[in-house]
Amino acid sequence: MRILFIGDIVGSVGRKAVKACLPGLKSKLNPTFIIANGENAAAGRGITSAIVKELFEMGVHGITMGNHTWDQKEIFDFIDDEERMVRPANFPKGTPGRGFTTIKVKDQELVIINVQGRTFLPPLDCPFEKVDTILDSVKKKNKYVLVDFHAEATSEKLAMGWHLDGRVSAVVGTHTHVQTHDERILPQGTAYVTDVGMVGPRDGILGMERGAVLQKFKTQLPVRFVVDEGKWHFHAVCIDLDPATGLGKKIQLIRMEEDQFIID
Repeated sequence: MRILFIGDIVGSVGRKAVKACLPGLKSKLNPTFIIANGENAAAGRGITSAIVKELFEMGVHGITMGNHTWDQKEIFDFIDDEERMVRPANFPKGTPGRGFTTIKVKDQELVIINVQGRTFLPPLDCPFEKVDTILDSVKKKNKYVLVDFHAEATSEKLAMGWHLDGRVSAVVGTHTHVQTHDERILPQGTAYVTDVGMVGPRDGILGMERGAVLQKFKTQLPVRFVVDEGKWHFHAVCIDLDPATGLGKKIQLIRMEEDQFIID
């Protein structure tokens, strides 16, 4: 079993990068499942039904979200019906959409769980308690479980990795848009990385036009952020899982910049 997890896709530049990179990665890596974080895919804020369709047509099998889930109003029109997309499971009870799902490719199944951190982000329900509750309902019949922990604080992400070590196949961090070089198989077998990184404008600041971000830091005045243009970079991880245990065997960082291809 091999999973290709694509970091936060930011705007049209990010979608362009996915379209450019995915055919070659599929040919080279032959992943069983391709999962992408899409919470910034629509102009850096949220996702639309057209973009969901576009990503699936490119070959993505499942989409995770995060704190920008609700930024596009039309999401309320389709989130309950799209079973291949998950939003953070620790939103309050009654929130539209689903926090976990099972996707199938041929005879293989993968459970995707999305949870959001609470440090420096809105105070949702406890992500640790929520993921435990979900695992109680899925682990008996599902060997492969991937958790996208969408969180700001490195310490909170590391804590989730240790909390779930040996209990899920992989814990991948998203949200901060900077790929971390701490990919590893934890002692009990869970593949882990603090942040997968992002897919989008290389020369912006976390994908946003850097002039506006600099103005915000310098003046502390309200500034409207827009997605930067120009060259892209593409960050992802490739995770190999043991078919006997469902746990991690290998995790590799993937970094691409326009005409470069680097697998660490």
